[in-house]
Amino acid sequence: MDEARDSRWLLLIHQIPPKPDYFRVKIWRRLMRVGAVAVKNSVYVLPKSDATLEDFQWILREIAEGGGDASLCEAGFVEGLTDAQIESLFRAARDADYTAVAEEAREHTKRKYSRGSDSVNELAAAATKLRNRLTEIVTIDYFDSLGRQTAEGLVSSLERAVLPAPANETLKSPSEYHGVTWVTRRGIHVDRMASAWLVRRFIDKQANFKFVPARGYQPQKGEIRFDMFDAEFTHEGDRCTAEVLMARFAPNENGLRPVTEIVHDIDLKDAKFERPETAGVEALITGICSRVKDDDERLARGSEVFTDLFEFFSRRRR
Repeated sequence: MDEARDSRWLLLIHQIPPKPDYFRVKIWRRLMRVGAVAVKNSVYVLPKSDATLEDFQWILREIAEGGGDASLCEAGFVEGLTDAQIESLFRAARDADYTAVAEEAREHTKRKYSRGSDSVNELAAAATKLRNRLTEIVTIDYFDSLGRQTAEGLVSSLERAVLPAPANETLKSPSEYHGVTWVTRRGIHVDRMASAWLVRRFIDKQANFKFVPARGYQPQKGEIRFDMFDAEFTHEGDRCTAEVLMARFAPNENGLRPVTEIVHDIDLKDAKFERPETAGVEALITGICSRVKDDDERLARGSEVFTDLFEFFSRRRR
């Protein structure tokens, strides 16, 4: 019963008259706009906060004014659905939203370079529209779905292609990143593992790492973020963070390129490079993450995998 009293969710339970049809659609759209997900027919959930409570209260009032009936309650799930399963519902919903944005950004980018392409003004308008849509999704991404980074990178890439470029910023040399703390999200997986390994191998052999919550972290002086939202180094276009770091700091390391291509296909799941080693590396990384929860240990074990891969590809190219 202690778990039941831990009410981290809000539930909106409603009944809407069958007619008119548009009213049911209208309420459904309202629920989608605030990021609610259905756990049963006519039962929608949001994580509890002052903002989500207000969102549900407005929808409840609209249902009542339309002749329907609705109740709003705080809830802690004891049996059946777990908190982790509910969080996965939210992530799946937002990943679908991010995928739609990413696919549209890819299509506009292709048109930019195709014969008979849309005008620059039309593409700029499309980029602005996608940026606004992405901002809307982020506001209801309560559990930091991984799809955001891919969508963010593709929209940013489209913006750079069609919008006026800002003044060039002087690029720092690798030595200027010595002594900083590299910060990324907790629960590291393939791209963060590979990126951290790459930092220690090619930028700063003594690099320190810090693993923080995905949301709300405010960087401190002397910290560089990677593979997280608003980071100094993260996805760009359709490139994962490891690819971005390679292009910036080690573009001529031939043995590194196939490693980052493997990381790309595991991370983005788009089979862009289709290297034969990918499935085996993915199995190794999945096994590490399944057995090891501590991020420092994950990094240590993942680094061994990437070191061996790098040596293999480097020797093969000699």
